[in-house]
Amino acid sequence: MLIILILPLLKANHPDFMNMATKAVKRAFLVALIPLLLFLSESTTGFIHKLPWFDIFLTSLDMSYKLDIFPTVFLPVALFVTWNILEYSLWYMAQDPNQQKFIKYLLIFLLTMIILVTSGNLITLFLGWEGVGIMSFLLISWYFSRNDAVVAAMQAVLYNRIGDIGFLMAFCWLISYSGSISLDFALATTAKSTTLPLVGFILAAASKSAQFGLHPWLASAMEGPTPVSALLHSSTMVVAGIYLLIRTQPLLGLNDTALTTCLCLGAISTAFAATAALTQNDIKKIVAYSTSSQLGLMMVAIGLNLPHLAMFHICTHAFFKAMLFMCSGIIIHSLNDEQDIRKMGGLQHHLPLTTTCVSIGSLALMGTPFLAGFYSKDAIIEAMNTSYVNFTALLLTLIAVSFTAVYSLRLMYFTSLKYPRHNVIINFDELSTPVFKTITRLCLGSIFAGWLILHFFLPSNDITHTMPPHIKMTALLITLLAFIIAFDLAKFHWTKEPKNKITSKQFSTNFYPIIIHRSVTTLTMNFSWNLTSHILDLLLLKALMPDLLKITQLPPMLMVRLSQSGLIKLYISALLITLFLAMIPTILL
Repeated sequence: MLIILILPLLKANHPDFMNMATKAVKRAFLVALIPLLLFLSESTTGFIHKLPWFDIFLTSLDMSYKLDIFPTVFLPVALFVTWNILEYSLWYMAQDPNQQKFIKYLLIFLLTMIILVTSGNLITLFLGWEGVGIMSFLLISWYFSRNDAVVAAMQAVLYNRIGDIGFLMAFCWLISYSGSISLDFALATTAKSTTLPLVGFILAAASKSAQFGLHPWLASAMEGPTPVSALLHSSTMVVAGIYLLIRTQPLLGLNDTALTTCLCLGAISTAFAATAALTQNDIKKIVAYSTSSQLGLMMVAIGLNLPHLAMFHICTHAFFKAMLFMCSGIIIHSLNDEQDIRKMGGLQHHLPLTTTCVSIGSLALMGTPFLAGFYSKDAIIEAMNTSYVNFTALLLTLIAVSFTAVYSLRLMYFTSLKYPRHNVIINFDELSTPVFKTITRLCLGSIFAGWLILHFFLPSNDITHTMPPHIKMTALLITLLAFIIAFDLAKFHWTKEPKNKITSKQFSTNFYPIIIHRSVTTLTMNFSWNLTSHILDLLLLKALMPDLLKITQLPPMLMVRLSQSGLIKLYISALLITLFLAMIPTILL
């Protein structure tokens, strides 16, 4: 599979490179179905392949690749989504002078994610982890002539550097404790009560998967091209953190402190991101905050010690999230780069296929029965309702579920329904081959993927097969109630001009980046200034100049001063003592 994806990169300057790359990803997707079918037929547990690299004393460093249930299920999904995104990019980036370079970056981005997913030891895991980070920087800053794009890319790097510190801390701790780079061996030999490496992995996952506190970079990353947003949010970088915690589950699942941390962090993240999505008017940022909210739900599944449900939601989420971003790009292109949903409307007449896909993707996102999101999202909510968890975490998660229905309906309402609030002349044919095929395939995935994956993605531990009807229907009832409330808001309030335009600022969730960025920057600069000024004034200037002169010159001056008293007997005594001392060697010889 890797060879198939690497071959087009060897011909990066070929005139037909973009079509070659797209076909290579398509062929890799077909190849990835083979181990999936083998798993279905044989129920194999997976295998590990090692490529020797070099040895350091008794430690052998090798490139190890592991193919078990998680990469077996995830790789076909990632390759299928990426194949559609690459085809979509051929249309979306057609006017870009560096389109060929853009496709190459997307392909390398996919390669680094595959290395991360299939890693069998800490070395390959680290290579894939850093690879997705650097490629995300290059793709987010694609429009490097725009200041916002460069700032967004730097913000993504800085936030992910915080997580990299935690990753390296856990990386070094496991190697020093176990004496091996094998991830499975390191996790198996580590004491159950060990919390330090798990804290490092949780910090790494929180930054890469945009959990609360380290989330602002995800919305800022919308400055990149829409295909980058689709690939970044569906099956590559943002799910890398959750996948890391899934891989560390053998140790994470035995530590109650780490599980509680994941549960509370995920609940806070999903509730805050859902609230932030309600206040956004930029179509891409609404979808971006919905990603952060769904990542919080995946973190909740990790906190429940149900990694298979987190992986299930990653796979289903990839289809409708990529489709939502691609449809957003079509709408933005059609409206002359307009991204404010308040200036849209009535698009069901001009872009029927796109608005249909937006509606299906939004319904799948909110967990409408029998769509892809329903099977994974409701399973997490049901597991949460039937487990002994923090009530506050459960309440925040249910609030986030209700808010998901509200902002999803708001997105559909402002883009598709009512009358047009834009130039009604749209010079775009959505039935053009690349666009029509890609969003149609992803739309079918958003409908059927959950049902298909459910039949072979079996949990590795027991689940609750019976529960009271009111608990079984909790997530669906909350979603339905929120949908009704949202429809009421759409009908009576969303179309009205606010009486006091200033009060709407009181509910803005942009306070977090502003406060954190300004306060941290100010605190750091003041601390640095005080530190440098004190070192320069107190240590360097005072210690090296006046204090040093005092210490080195004052004692000899005092000695000389004692001998200059003005008494003649002291001078004669000093002369006689000096003469006597000078004559001693002569007398002895």
